[in-house]
Amino acid sequence: MLALVFPGQGSQTVGMGRFFFDRHPVVREVFARADAVLGMPLSHLILEGPAFDLNRTVNTQPALLTVETALSRLLAEEGIRPRAVAGHSLGEYSALVAAGALDFEDALQLVQLRGRLMEEAVPDGAGGMAAVVGLEAAVMERLCREAGGTVEPVNYNCPGQVVLAGENIALGRAVELAGEAGARQCVRLKVSGPFHSRLMRPAGDKLAQALSRVAVRDPQVPVVTNAGAAWAKTGREVLEALVVQMYSPVRWEDSVRLLLEAGIQAFVEVGPGRVLSGLIKKIDRQARVFNMEDDSFWEKGLAEFKGVA
Repeated sequence: MLALVFPGQGSQTVGMGRFFFDRHPVVREVFARADAVLGMPLSHLILEGPAFDLNRTVNTQPALLTVETALSRLLAEEGIRPRAVAGHSLGEYSALVAAGALDFEDALQLVQLRGRLMEEAVPDGAGGMAAVVGLEAAVMERLCREAGGTVEPVNYNCPGQVVLAGENIALGRAVELAGEAGARQCVRLKVSGPFHSRLMRPAGDKLAQALSRVAVRDPQVPVVTNAGAAWAKTGREVLEALVVQMYSPVRWEDSVRLLLEAGIQAFVEVGPGRVLSGLIKKIDRQARVFNMEDDSFWEKGLAEFKGVA
C-alpha cells in the first residue's frame, strides 16, 4: 500500500517543479490557477525567483502548496491512488487538498494568511528555531524545562532529531545545554519565527476565524494529522487539526509509524527535495521511499503502484 507525503517549509528552491511544468499541462494549469487566485505572478516567483522573495514565509507557503498540488494531480492523472496521505507542517494543507478535504483555491488563500500570521506573531528577532541531532526527545524536553523561559520541542522528526522553538534567549540556553549533553549537532534555522511553539497561539486563534469561513469536507483519502499523529476522518477533525497545528509540535515520527502500522509499505514524497524521504528511512529502514524527482519512481514505482490503493 502506498502513501503520499508532502514536505513543508524549507524544501523550497527556485525552479522547483520546472521539469514537470515544461512537460505536463495539468501542472501548468495549477500554476496558472494559483496566479489568478492570488492576483500575483506566483508561478514566475516559483520558476525564476528571486530566492529572497520566494523564501519569505508569506510567499513560500502558497508556492509550495502550488507545486505539491500540481504534482499530486499529475500523479492522479497517471493513475496513482494512495491509501493515505500526510504532510509535514505546511505540507498538511497539500495533503488535505489531495484528499479532497480542502479546495485548492481556499487552501491557497489560507496558507498565504497563515504565512503572514506566523511572521507577525512574534516581533522580528525575538524568537527562532534550532535543530538538535543526537539526543532523544525526552532528553530535549527536560533540557528545555531547565533552560527556563519559553522554549520547547516543536518537531519530533525521527529518532534523535528534534527541532526546538521559542524566545531567543531561552532557545540559546537550550541549545547550549544540548551541546553539553552530547548532541552531535545543533543548528539554528533560518526562519522568521518560533513556528509551532505556544508563542504562535495568537496566530492560531486568528487562523481559526478564517477557517470558520471555509468549506472543510470529510477527507476522501485517510489523512494523518501533525499535531495528534492521528487519523482525521471528518471535516470537523480536519478543521480542529489545522488550528491546533499552528501552536503544537509536528509529530512526524509518530505520524509515519501510524502509517506503517496501518499497512503502508511505500511512500512517495510529493514536492521538492528529499527531506521527508530521509526522515522516513531513519524511522524505518525497511520502508520503500520514492521521490517524484527520482528516475526510479518513473521507471519502476509508477507502473507498480498505478491503480493500486
